[in-house]
Amino acid sequence: FGSTDVSPYPSLTGLVVLLLLQGGSTCKLVCYFTNWSQDWQEPGKFTPENIDPFLCSHLIYAFASISKNKTINSLKTKFHAMVDSSTSHLGFIKSVILFLRNRNFDGLDISWIYPDVKDNTDFTVLIHELAEAFQKDFVKSTRERLLLTAGVSSGRQMIDNSYQIKKLAKISSFAFGTLDFINLLSFDFHGSLEKPLITGHNSPLRKGQLDRGMSSHYNVEYAVGYWLNKGMPAEKMVMGIPMYGWSFTLASAETALGAPATGPGAAGPGAAGPITKSSGFLAYYEVPGTSLCPQLPPVSGLKGNQWVGYDDMKSVETKVQFLKNLNLGGAMIWSIDMDDFTGKSCSQGPYPLVQAVKRNLGSL
Repeated sequence: FGSTDVSPYPSLTGLVVLLLLQGGSTCKLVCYFTNWSQDWQEPGKFTPENIDPFLCSHLIYAFASISKNKTINSLKTKFHAMVDSSTSHLGFIKSVILFLRNRNFDGLDISWIYPDVKDNTDFTVLIHELAEAFQKDFVKSTRERLLLTAGVSSGRQMIDNSYQIKKLAKISSFAFGTLDFINLLSFDFHGSLEKPLITGHNSPLRKGQLDRGMSSHYNVEYAVGYWLNKGMPAEKMVMGIPMYGWSFTLASAETALGAPATGPGAAGPGAAGPITKSSGFLAYYEVPGTSLCPQLPPVSGLKGNQWVGYDDMKSVETKVQFLKNLNLGGAMIWSIDMDDFTGKSCSQGPYPLVQAVKRNLGSL
């Protein structure tokens, strides 16, 4: 998964609109919420009414989309066609600014997670043109400058193929960076598409004892360090923390990390959750246990032949301390609709994982 960035959800290449909830943040807490979670059944149905406006510093709605180079609705192939064509940039940028200003959004996040792209120049050009256009709009506007951010991969191969990191981080002729910050998708390192299929954690902080070769790259510490070493300033990096886990159906009586897994279909994922209904994938409130909530050993859990690797309150606290030690720009949550946002499922209060992140981040 560290090398493929596969997700059971719609493409992570697209556009998301951003709301700034708390200005002047010293440490960012960037929270995504998804447009498909409103279609889930109770208690997982998530609507804007469920949003706590005091929880996060930035709120990002995923996804907006592209039609005829304008922001309407999401389609990966059209987005890439627009990025590849310099003549399409101008119309797209104008429509983005109009869209954001008319709807009182505070910025744009471009999720550029695409393993097949070998030429990363067009993406860099688009980001530079957007940043310049946002600055010009700010000069002639009475409102704050629109923010420009990007959701980026944690897989080393995709990082090398998809981003010109030093150019994306470079300070231009204006007094602002080409990107205000990046949201690092530091998860999906192990999951049900791995071959051979063995149990593994979704978002391990550090390399495990079983990791060899390329798998030694599949952890948060390596991904963050690789971006930093390639030239992304620490203060511009917002580290992702997932509110979900990957699950596996065990193939034998062995239950340890790295145990053989199997199951229905070629991939052999774990059973689908009752709300999200995606094989091999469980929201935090779906992890097996009392009342659908994690009552299992931290970070990995077992119920019958179902094994799941996920983040709990203790592990997210450890991750926040890690990012603070590196002076990173903050934490990113994917996504708040997969935490126990009502507080009714887990008896830990509303948004237990996000609240744990926030407490340990300190001042937002």
